Parts: sequence; structure tokens; C-alpha cells
Amino acid sequence: MQEKQITGFSKKSKQEKLRWVTGAFTDNPAQAEAELSSFWHPDERLQRIIDGFSENTISNFPIPYGIAPNFVINGKTYAVPMAIEESSVVAAASSAAKYWMDRGGFHAQVHATVKLGQVHFYWPGDSARLHRLFPRIEQQLRQDAAYLTANMEQRGGGITGIELLDLGHLEPHLYQLRGSFETCDSMGANFINSVLEEFAASLERFLQNCPELPQPARRVEVVMSILSNYTPDCLASAWVECPVEQLGEPGKEAEARLMAERFRKAVRIAQIDPYRAATHNKGIFNGIDAVVLATANDFRAVEACAHTYAARDGQYRSLSHCRIENGLFRFQLDVPLALGSVGGLTKLHPLAARSLEILGHPSAAELMMIVASVGLAQNFAAVRSLVTTGIQKGHMRMHLMNILNHLGAAEADIQIACAHFADKVVSFSAVRDFLAQRREAVPAIQP
Repeated sequence: MQEKQITGFSKKSKQEKLRWVTGAFTDNPAQAEAELSSFWHPDERLQRIIDGFSENTISNFPIPYGIAPNFVINGKTYAVPMAIEESSVVAAASSAAKYWMDRGGFHAQVHATVKLGQVHFYWPGDSARLHRLFPRIEQQLRQDAAYLTANMEQRGGGITGIELLDLGHLEPHLYQLRGSFETCDSMGANFINSVLEEFAASLERFLQNCPELPQPARRVEVVMSILSNYTPDCLASAWVECPVEQLGEPGKEAEARLMAERFRKAVRIAQIDPYRAATHNKGIFNGIDAVVLATANDFRAVEACAHTYAARDGQYRSLSHCRIENGLFRFQLDVPLALGSVGGLTKLHPLAARSLEILGHPSAAELMMIVASVGLAQNFAAVRSLVTTGIQKGHMRMHLMNILNHLGAAEADIQIACAHFADKVVSFSAVRDFLAQRREAVPAIQP
């Protein structure tokens, strides 16, 4: 077994990294090396691009890339790419899309696309004096950052605001410059961070050279300059609505009314109980993350923002809400989504570029509406199952193939097992016992 510690790992070739990892940390190095290298893309040029996305790469990690068809959003029909490994998610989104296709489809809007960044700094001087100086400071900040913002401004974006916040009541001498940005169709992280770092340098120069300040007050300590992933004003809404009676099949209006009221109560529970809200919102992100990942956006940033937004009043709550008024059922999701449809990996990653093509080359705002609608569809499908048939029946049926593959079922056994469990409860033990019984019976009938 090789030594488990290494120096200069990042400088080794990909093959050398792979060989060291498999030699030091796997029981069968040759088999592990062959398995990991089998996932390399056969196109060497494309593999080099993929390797460039991250560091110390030794393989690729494929996950399923599926399509949820029949999404009618603001009257336009989409087939939505979803990259996710969890059973039943794409099926549930597709089912909800088809369900609402005949009931007016999904409605969506973007309220704003403002993104934020911060420069945190310590300054020992008089707060009132700093606030009096701030109009001049702001002018200098914008002037010094102009070379960075020129191209974005030509596209209709740029700096939309700069605030000075005094946080001295929480931490002595602590201040914040909070910048607001419009980045058009790009996510804009690199743009925002570059501007913020220029803000920091400009602020230091201004205070150090300000003749109106005593010498001690010319010292400033910039701690960090970084965008914020909490963008509550980069907000999208998606909703569905129809008369309560249309929620069910013709002639079953009473069942529809019962389902609507139970659905409303389930969403209300997620509003008041954070334990339920966490699982409720996770279901929303089953849909959101799958589309965000398929378009090479940052699902971690999206989740961080939305979970913070869900707790904005001090308690973690559902991101969706439901009401029934005057016989009309309305289910809505409000979620902050900082997304981009150009730049970053959206063009470099071939599947991301293809996803955006399938979606009709949407703007960032249109992509926000698509993603919000898929999140709402996923939530609708989950809550509807919970208050009617229960979530496990459908989920475990979709999970049946994973269980069969885990147990090493042959193709013939898979077909017979699928037929057997079509009207039965699926569980790991039930599938295991079924296969065991079948394997015992098959030799007995052979000549």
C-alpha cells in the first residue's frame, strides 16, 4: 500500500494523480483505476475543458440528464432539461406540468434582478463625519470603477446603487459599503467581485489622502470585498390557479374540494413548522436545483439565498403559499434566483449550452421564471401526493429499478419484478425476498 500523504499532488499529471489515489486508498488499485478512467470523455479536447472546471480531477461523475415536457409558462411551451440523480423527481415535474397544461398552465414574473456585494471595513473615526463625506466617496468609487463597468453599462447594466452602513452598534468601528448591481443576462459574480475590490482600493486612497481628516482617521482596514449570495430583490414568482372544481375529474367535485382544502392545510403547516418547512422546501429544490445544474448555474448559491430568504422574518418557513378564495385555488412560489444565461460555464459546458438551446435561448429573467415554475411544479406534485395517496407509493415504484440493480437482478427478473410490483407496495426487503423466491423456483422447473 502506498503512503497516504503526498507533497505536490496538484503538480502531478492526471494519470499520476489517479494512480496514486487508487494505489493508496483502494483495495484493488488496477480495477479502481480502470473504473475511474472509464468515465473520461473519449473526446480529449472536451475532457480538457471539463478538467478545467475544477482542480485535481481524476474522473467525471455522471448523473442522469432528463427532460420534463409540457411546461406551459406564460403561454409558451417548454421541454425543461433536468440534471438529477433522485428517483421520481423528473416524473413528478412532468406529471405536474401535464396536469396544469389543461388548467391554464403556469404563470410567472420577475420582480427585480438586483444583485448585491459588500466591502466590510473598520474605521476609527467619527461616524457622522464619514457620512458627510460619503457623497464624495461614492462619486470617487464610481469614477475609479468606470473602466470595469463600461462594458456592462453598454449592455444596460452596471452599478445601481452604493450605500454606507454603520455596523458599530454590533461591532465597534465596523462599516460596510453595500453595492447594488444589474448584470443583465450574466450571473455576474466575477464582475461584481472585481468592482468591489476596486471600491476597496478607492476607499483606502480617499481616506488616506483626505485633508479634512486627522491623521488617525486616515487609517482604514478593509477586511473583505465579496458579493453576497443573499439577493432578496432578485426575485421571481410562479403560480397556478383554477376553480377548485377543476382540480379533480368531472363529476368528482366533492373530492376536488377536499383535496384543495387538505392541500392548503399542508402548505400552511409548512408555513408555521420549520421542521416541515425544511422538507417542504427541499422538495421545491429537487426541481430548482435540477434545472440550475442542467444550465450550469450555481445551485449552491441559489439554495443559500433561498434558504436565507425563507428565514427572513426570524423563522424558517415554506417558500410557497396557497389560498382558496371565492372558489378559486391559487398556489404560488416566491423565490430569489440569481441566474445567468450567458457567460461562465453556460457556453463552456456543452450540455449547459444544449440545455439553453432546448429552452429557446432564454434571457436570465426568462430562465428565472422557468426555474421558479419547475420548483412550484415539483412542490405541487409532492404535496398533492402527501395529502392523497401518500408520497412513498409513487416514490418507491420509481425507486424499484434502483433496488433491482442494487440486488443484481437479471433482465428477465427485472421485467417480471416490475409486473409483480405494479399493484404492490415496493420496499427493499419485499424486492429482495421476491428475487430470492424466484431464484429458488427457477432451477426446480428446469430439466
